Amino acid sequence: MSELPPLNTDTIWAILNEELNDATVNQLLWYHLGYRYNSEYQSWDCTNVEPVWQEEYPEPPDFIDSRPATVKLTRSIPKEYKQLLKEQLGFTGYKVGEFTPAQARRATAANWLLAKMKQGSTVTRDQS
Repeated sequence: MSELPPLNTDTIWAILNEELNDATVNQLLWYHLGYRYNSEYQSWDCTNVEPVWQEEYPEPPDFIDSRPATVKLTRSIPKEYKQLLKEQLGFTGYKVGEFTPAQARRATAANWLLAKMKQGSTVTRDQS
């Protein structure tokens, strides 16, 4: 994986404002879910991925393109953090009738990552 931007509010806004490309958004999610690519074996290492993700996604999904993966991501956000974009960043959402499924999935990704920041729990063991 290429160099990822830091997990901070500037990065969250960059996701929401579509300043980061889809690949980078996916890579951020994969990294913070625990997926690591092993270039020696040319395969994904799921050692640090929670079993509920490992079972369904032995390889990291494309969250921007996959509704089922994004639904799973949404459901994994603790209830108390579901409104963080609004509460912490003042994000009011996209305009009804003008937003795309990809933007909705980006908002989910941003909220999930913001919840990770709030929890202070990101994967620390890096095997890349």
